[in-house]
Amino acid sequence: MKKNLIFIGMPAVGKSTVGIVVAKRLGMQFIDTDLLIQEQEGKLLREIIAEAGEDGFLEIENRVNASVNAENAVISPGGSVIYCKEAMEHYKKIGTVVYLKVSYQTIRRRIRNPKRRGVVLREGQTFKDLYEERVPYFEKYADITVCEDGCRIEETIENVLNAVKKRRKKGRMRKKLDKGTRPKLK
Repeated sequence: MKKNLIFIGMPAVGKSTVGIVVAKRLGMQFIDTDLLIQEQEGKLLREIIAEAGEDGFLEIENRVNASVNAENAVISPGGSVIYCKEAMEHYKKIGTVVYLKVSYQTIRRRIRNPKRRGVVLREGQTFKDLYEERVPYFEKYADITVCEDGCRIEETIENVLNAVKKRRKKGRMRKKLDKGTRPKLK
């Protein structure tokens, strides 16, 4: 049974806020990989991006996320982790990926200034372009999708907990069925 929960989604969906509360409620530890990156590099994210550029930052993000060794943890990586193939393959192996989904309109209300928030936009790219580029990746990697539109933070937390409980219950049922269908050894 994969014991970790990995939260993915756009900036400002609440990966850290929801993640911390979910971790507390489930008796798990909480890991913010942006903080791990800053700790390992000895610099703030924006300094790393300014020095290494977007591609250099993604290499660092991929390396740090692919090396997260955790058990029974809620892991909150940065929104761009979905571009990191090795990191996402690693997360799919060690946990259940939870996509905190929110409409562009909701994100736009939450983030007034994407650049100040540390969102990296390529030359000529709008925040809406970035949103539309990332959504297919989030959907591809998600084991569980929780839509936040119209929800208060407490409702999102409850929806995540219910979805996780339901998935784990389904996993236990599948295990029991598998055991029941195996031939008995003498």
